Amino acid sequence: MKSIVLVVCLTLCAAVSFAQATSSIPTTTKDPVATSLRGMLPRSQSDTVGALEAMPADKYSYKPTPDQMTFAHLAAHIAEANNFLCAKVADVPAPGVEKAKDTDTKDQLVAAVKASYAFCTDALSKMDDSKLGDSVELFGGRKFPRAAAALHLASGWADHYAAAAMYLRLNGILPPSAQPKK
Repeated sequence: MKSIVLVVCLTLCAAVSFAQATSSIPTTTKDPVATSLRGMLPRSQSDTVGALEAMPADKYSYKPTPDQMTFAHLAAHIAEANNFLCAKVADVPAPGVEKAKDTDTKDQLVAAVKASYAFCTDALSKMDDSKLGDSVELFGGRKFPRAAAALHLASGWADHYAAAAMYLRLNGILPPSAQPKK
């Protein structure tokens, strides 16, 4: 029962967060997908980096169950996913950075995620919607339209933050999007 309540709570939090993140996106634009991603990025970055900073360093090895990834692995995955998907979406080369590892320190992982969001900011600033129908290689070498990479990026931002928020809550820490407004 507690897990059902947690899932419902996280779903509602993600919906509210999405509504807040998209409220400043123009309703009419030449490049609606690129503009929407650029509009969603600051909220994703703020919440996700805030979650990584909120988790104490000694909890980066925490995982809710034996089958789930550690918080450190989640942080490394976020950096890798951002670099990979933003490059695919914007049709730019991925950054030539060393891959973050779940054995890295909290400071290294936070820095890697911040750098991945900086890369996404730069990459998405160059994006327009003209190439969304082009074929790109994504997961397991399978081909998808570039638009699918954009959808994976946006849904990944929500999924990754929801997972980080759950890890925080399970450790008695209120996630950034649930913090009272100052």
